[in-house]
Amino acid sequence: MTLDTVSARWERLKPHIQVFGPDDSCPRPAVLLFHGCGGVREHMTRYAVLAADIGWRAFVVDSFAHRGWSRLYAMCMVCTGLRMRGGQRAGDILAALRGVAQRADVDASSIVLAGWSHGSWSIMDLMTFEDDRKGLAGLADPDMALRDRVAGLFLVYPFVGSIVRTRRKPWRHRPPTFGLIAARDHISSAAQARAVYASLARQDVPLETWVAQGSHAFDEPGATAPMTFDPDLTRQAEAHWTRFLTRIGRKEFV
Repeated sequence: MTLDTVSARWERLKPHIQVFGPDDSCPRPAVLLFHGCGGVREHMTRYAVLAADIGWRAFVVDSFAHRGWSRLYAMCMVCTGLRMRGGQRAGDILAALRGVAQRADVDASSIVLAGWSHGSWSIMDLMTFEDDRKGLAGLADPDMALRDRVAGLFLVYPFVGSIVRTRRKPWRHRPPTFGLIAARDHISSAAQARAVYASLARQDVPLETWVAQGSHAFDEPGATAPMTFDPDLTRQAEAHWTRFLTRIGRKEFV
């Protein structure tokens, strides 16, 4: 199998990234948003707009469009774990990190990664990679120095099943992290999520968690059973989002 370089992956991703932020050229903190296995949904735009409203640049990264995958295909293949597990998708994250950090209007010292479900899984797997060995993250030249400059993580109801590397591998980069747990999550249980976060706390990851009394994808309008959209919990999640980004932007965790 031919492996992408980081640069080649970025060139493939770039046309499918939505960019939000103030209309200026000032170097600003940036957040990269990675969707769940159902693809980019409307709530991603809402979070990106909220980030822009507080002066951040936000980049919604579509991991499916450049692969030519439809939502139906992704639901059948990615959501079932048959294609593109978290460690493979981590290559998209590294590529997006390189591309965004090179922009003159981004403060490369203040980049946050945010993920929903499969997106969080991919981010968490990336934190565990030990070196730049060829093939890691599905890349010919993985560069963990890109990861090691990340200023923070915002993880929303991550998939933390038995195949997740974080369940058995320590994090090699430990930035300030906000972990959102869905109490009625049917994808990964709240108990599994608590156990994973407890492990990260023992690794001295600067960690804050919040348990939302809702289902997986409670913040996604139009979510279908057993998932249920909850407007009130969504507002609370959005408040945690803007507060976390504000703290990272002020470098309160340094």
